Amino acid sequence: MAASEIDFGLLAGDGIATRSAKAGETIFKEGDEAQQLFVIKSGEVRIQAGNRTLAELSTNHIFGEMALIDDAPRSATAIAKTDVELVPISEKQFLFLVSQTPFFALKVMRVLARRLRATNKTF
Repeated sequence: MAASEIDFGLLAGDGIATRSAKAGETIFKEGDEAQQLFVIKSGEVRIQAGNRTLAELSTNHIFGEMALIDDAPRSATAIAKTDVELVPISEKQFLFLVSQTPFFALKVMRVLARRLRATNKTF
């Protein structure tokens, strides 16, 4: 993991409930209602809008956070690039983490800012 990337691995520790997806399986689709964000415990996930790949994420990255923040439908589709183990974080858990751990909120904002900057470079 590059030094500039943010590690959310602490949220994916042992004993945490996980969800598995097989390579090629859709985790959520653009337009779906958001119930949770995900931490990748193992494997790789591709985020895409239409046929365009927006990001390829791996272990200890998060995705799906934007829809929890703005309470809007999913803005992209997430597909398991490899077999993947995910840690779902509900909106209730997310709000607890933000209220109890301000640095967590800053880390999420940094992820959003980096993704926005990367997207802006493509235009």
